[in-house]
Amino acid sequence: MTSVVDKEELGMFRESVIKALETEVTPHYEAWEKSGIVPRELWNTLGNAGMLCVDVPEDWGGCGAPFQYSVVVGEEMARLGFGALSTNVMVHSDIVAPYLSHIGNEEQRQHWLPKMVSGEAVGAIAMTEPGAGSDLQAIRTGAVKDGDNYILNGSKTFITNGQHADMVIVAAKTDPKAGARGISLFLVDTSLPGYSKGRNLDKIGQHSGDTSEMFFSDMRIPASALLGEEGQGFMYLMRELPRERLVIGALGVAAARGALDLTIAYSQERELFGQKLAQLQNTRFEIARMETDCRVNRAFVDECIDLYEKGELDAPTASMAKYSATEMQCRVADGCLQLFGGYGYTSEYPISRAFIDARVQRIYGGTSEVMKEIIARSVLGKA
Repeated sequence: MTSVVDKEELGMFRESVIKALETEVTPHYEAWEKSGIVPRELWNTLGNAGMLCVDVPEDWGGCGAPFQYSVVVGEEMARLGFGALSTNVMVHSDIVAPYLSHIGNEEQRQHWLPKMVSGEAVGAIAMTEPGAGSDLQAIRTGAVKDGDNYILNGSKTFITNGQHADMVIVAAKTDPKAGARGISLFLVDTSLPGYSKGRNLDKIGQHSGDTSEMFFSDMRIPASALLGEEGQGFMYLMRELPRERLVIGALGVAAARGALDLTIAYSQERELFGQKLAQLQNTRFEIARMETDCRVNRAFVDECIDLYEKGELDAPTASMAKYSATEMQCRVADGCLQLFGGYGYTSEYPISRAFIDARVQRIYGGTSEVMKEIIARSVLGKA
């Protein structure tokens, strides 16, 4: 059912998000990038500011806002150049929380969602393994039923929020012989014995976003931790991926907008050959190209947001949004950095971070190549 969004109220919410970010994040973000992680307390701060899981229903601790409000939080983080933080919050609010809202039982929702809204619990989702990335059917992590428990064994990698996570949705094989139908999802409490997290991975970009390995060694989890029905995990993953891919696309558009705004301002101040950079034809043509790229993708992402709120967003269309927006983000980040010249290649200028933070957008949430295959199947059928 579509929620009617009051544009004025949404605009006021956006302004409140910007103000909170400028107060709580902007003064510290460079230091967090250098340290390679945001402080755990930031999650509580974001929760207190009403910026986590904003579309979670009131019955489960949220404020029941329309989906667009959740998108706004991530967009403003991305636009302001906080790429890592936007990714961390997107995973928590726009992936983990919807799994619980849509699939979890009442006990699971009441236990975890209020804590996620407040920032008391940080959420993560663990699908990727050392030998299984986009091919989810190849996962090896297994969960064996043992009375009122499951015994979980295996490992995951590239897990966003992996260092701070209090609860992880883990995809595991409950029937190794059943292929996709043998995958189940579990709500894993990271405080239980048998769980351990590996190192915080050193990435080329999104430095302050914790991305980790995690391990499960004879970890005994209660049967009540099963999310939904056993053997239905792959179906749940496929059903929830469109929102993830749409939000990644929205973050891509917002990040490109932020990078382009920086570049437009710079081009109007920087002098070259006795005139402003913005007066040179190449600069004008490049900015015209990038402005068009941004606005075209903005329009398509907005259309997809509307489709999602109507319950009409399908996997191929969400894949188009992610594919188009993230490829555009990388083109714009590259074009912007080029206009900054040598200064753009120094970490002193924020445009350099926009460039390196953009690159992973074409990988996580399903690579661009996987997106193209999904789109092609919808048009041409399977090869």
